[in-house]
Formats: sequence, C-alpha cells, structure tokens
Amino acid sequence: MKTVIWKFHGKFLACLSIFMLLAACQHLPPAPNPADAAAADHLLQLIDQRLDVAPMVAKAKWNSGGAVNDPPREQLILDAVTAQASGLDAVFVRRFFQAQFDASKALQLGLHAQWQQQDAGKFSDAPDLGRDVRPLLDRLTPQLIASLRQIQPLLAEPGMRNYIESRSASIVRADFDGLPRRMAVAGLFAN
Repeated sequence: MKTVIWKFHGKFLACLSIFMLLAACQHLPPAPNPADAAAADHLLQLIDQRLDVAPMVAKAKWNSGGAVNDPPREQLILDAVTAQASGLDAVFVRRFFQAQFDASKALQLGLHAQWQQQDAGKFSDAPDLGRDVRPLLDRLTPQLIASLRQIQPLLAEPGMRNYIESRSASIVRADFDGLPRRMAVAGLFAN
C-alpha cells in the first residue's frame, strides 16, 4: 500500500511541477524574431568592444595621473555624437552614450582601485590616448550609431528588454560583478 501511495505522490508532484512550469512560461514575454535578436546581439557586441577599450584608457590615465572623469570632454563628445546621429531621438542617443561613458569610467575606477591597492607602478605598455585609443573609439562610434538606428524601434517590442538584458550577460564583459555591463545596457532604456 505504501508503494502505491509513494508512486501516486511522485506522479502528483511531477504533474504539479510541469503545471507550474507551464504556468510560469505563459508569463514570459515572447522572444524576438531571429533578425531582431541578431540586431540586439550586434549592438551588445559593439558595447563589449567599447568596454574592451576601457582598460587601455585606464592604463593611460594611470600613467599620466589624469582624472578618470572629464565632464567637459564628455559634453563635447555627446554633442558631436548627437549631431552625427541625426534622425535618432537626441535624448535616447545622449542617454545611451552617457551610459557608455559611465560604464567605461566604472571599469577604469575599478582598475585604478586595484592598482592602487597593489601599489602598482607605471605601465610600460600604456597606450597613448590620442594616438592609440581615440581612433578605436572613433571607429566604434559610427558603428554604434548605425546599430542604434536599427535597435531603437525594436526596444518597445515585447520581450526585447528581457532578451537584451539576459543576452548581455553572455556577450558583454562582466568585470567588477557586471557593473559596467549593467550600466552600459541600462542606457538603452529610459528607466
């Protein structure tokens, strides 16, 4: 008799688990179509490439003693990028690129804190900001703008935000517990 009860109990729990899983799936937003998912993935890859430049900037600023935060330069770049992105919502463009700056600064500040704790000296392989770093960023900026043109209308699609946030965890670097990644991706969304 106990065997029959345990078999029934096991089947009941299995059915209950399947029912709960199906109920949970009904509340998930739909996944984007393959073309929209590819557009989102491409933007995330560009965000990752931009964040890959942050350690170079950190080394250059570490060696020079320059400040990580440079609001006047950021303002100039934001104005230029907004002008380059004509046809896109200016608030969206500024929010997105400010988020990229903030993510890069978070990464740079994290590295500077590590190096300070390690009592690191100057780097022999530190790049020159003007010669080595800015050309990389200047090459990425138009690509990011083109990708924003493609992705902006898709951001309101059901499931796109969830897709971007979940995919970013595997596509975009996650240094310092993923803070730079989360900051960079947050720039796509108003809240």
